[in-house]
Amino acid sequence: MNSGSLERVAVVTGAARNIGRAIALELAGAGTTVVVNARSSFDEAAGVVHEIEAAGGRAAVELADVSTPEGAQALMDAAVRRFGRIDLLVNNAALRREVSFDELDWTQWREVMAVILDGAYLCAHAALPHLRAAGAGAIVNIGGMSAHAGSSGRAHVIAAKAGLVGLTRALACDLAPDGITVNCVVPGLIDTQRGGAAGTREPAHHAHRTTLLGRRGQPEEVAALVGFLCSDKARYMTGQVIHANGGAFLG
Repeated sequence: MNSGSLERVAVVTGAARNIGRAIALELAGAGTTVVVNARSSFDEAAGVVHEIEAAGGRAAVELADVSTPEGAQALMDAAVRRFGRIDLLVNNAALRREVSFDELDWTQWREVMAVILDGAYLCAHAALPHLRAAGAGAIVNIGGMSAHAGSSGRAHVIAAKAGLVGLTRALACDLAPDGITVNCVVPGLIDTQRGGAAGTREPAHHAHRTTLLGRRGQPEEVAALVGFLCSDKARYMTGQVIHANGGAFLG
């Protein structure tokens, strides 16, 4: 990505752990300054920043709730105030709760939709003036395999992640004249750390799927794909939905 002599700046939402953390480290390893966003997990986000700084990179924590217009705008304002620009936006923040459809109430539906789909829209909208100013910006949305393969107990998550695909294609069309690429990376069956609390345990649909490669993917393998889409080498790619799932779903 051509940004002259200035260092690129990336905002990665939901970057305190797992795939988001790996993306932040991947981009930092390529010389990008990274704004590590989390909604409330300051200590974990600060740990990611420490890893980046220990390797010689630049990063900062910015806590913000991207599901609200105020939170998304505050995140982008803070990034520009601190580092002067935004070149890359990775919309990774998500909730992956499981609940049967008959027990899925409006509050649960809206909470998941707000973080995944509304959050991507709000962050892209707030970052847009800065991505335009960068001259060769990139947005990468992180999708979900179940939005393509289907699954029970995840109507809210699937609907939101499927919406990200549509948003990706729409923004690719709208933002191409500004030199901004927009793509979607869809991880599947990735070996991530999850707690034991409700909503963070291993997804039930994982038990019914296997990969052609006979193993789970690693967050770093997803991050490498995101890093490519954020690089100069991917400037001819936009509007694409790219799967990284070891052959668990052939889309």
